[in-house]
Amino acid sequence: MTPLKPLLYFSLFQYPLTEAEIFAFSEGTSKEKVKAELDDLVRDQIIFFIDGFYLCDNNPANIKRRISGNKMAENIHIKANKVSKFISKFPYIEGVGISGSLSKGYYDDEGDIDFFIITSPNRLWIARTLLILYKKLFLLNSKKYFCVNYFISSNSLEIDEKNRFTATELVTLMPMYGNGSFRDFYKQNTWVHRFLPNKTISEGLVNMNPVTKPLFSRLTEKALNNKLGEKLDAFFLKITYKKWKIKFNNMEERHFNIALKSTKNVSKHHPLNFQRKVIDRLNNKYDELKKKHNIYLAKEHA
Repeated sequence: MTPLKPLLYFSLFQYPLTEAEIFAFSEGTSKEKVKAELDDLVRDQIIFFIDGFYLCDNNPANIKRRISGNKMAENIHIKANKVSKFISKFPYIEGVGISGSLSKGYYDDEGDIDFFIITSPNRLWIARTLLILYKKLFLLNSKKYFCVNYFISSNSLEIDEKNRFTATELVTLMPMYGNGSFRDFYKQNTWVHRFLPNKTISEGLVNMNPVTKPLFSRLTEKALNNKLGEKLDAFFLKITYKKWKIKFNNMEERHFNIALKSTKNVSKHHPLNFQRKVIDRLNNKYDELKKKHNIYLAKEHA
């Protein structure tokens, strides 16, 4: 049943979907076929249809929650755009996008604004360190509106972890500021169509703003476009990696290398390993579906 994978995925976040959204996040070959499958699932009470939304659980409260979160997302978007613009002003930042729940049109009082950042080659760790220092010194380490937890270099834009979670994050990413790096990013990640063939991954480029650098950033880049900059970048990578290995010493190596990836071209700071947790919970949903309704869905991998 084609609609079940998107419905089960978004049910993890208590987020009901419309018919159009289900098709967009499914592998369905036609909207008519997906609609027919939805009708069958509702008839058999495997899923529920309430007020224009499809749900895995017969819980109208989730619809109210979604509508409220959608409105809050609209209200916070102005703030998110201002912060995106501010981040883009830092040295070696080539692109800034919004990820996480806000990129999917949802925000609540417990949420934060997650940013996906593309940096210049061989200067990722300088760019990251400057942003983290700003957060610690001027925002008292608050990540509420400044969650800079994913950096990638513009010379290595292909995402290594290819699964339903990363595909969903990529197609919902909202590019806010950039001068070409996001176009290259989408070109190098067309693998997402294996998971989500009905989503246009570059539609966010239409409203993207150009990056313009202030004098401070231009001077900083000019001063560090040399051997000193290369050594400084390598130094920041080394001390950050060492710090995280000590702080998260209980995490298995294979999980650490994904959740806290620290390479020359990538920096991820996801200590809760949300990606793995989502995939595990989704696979549990698949097991429950098979047990309860004898419907088999192929398992996802992290």
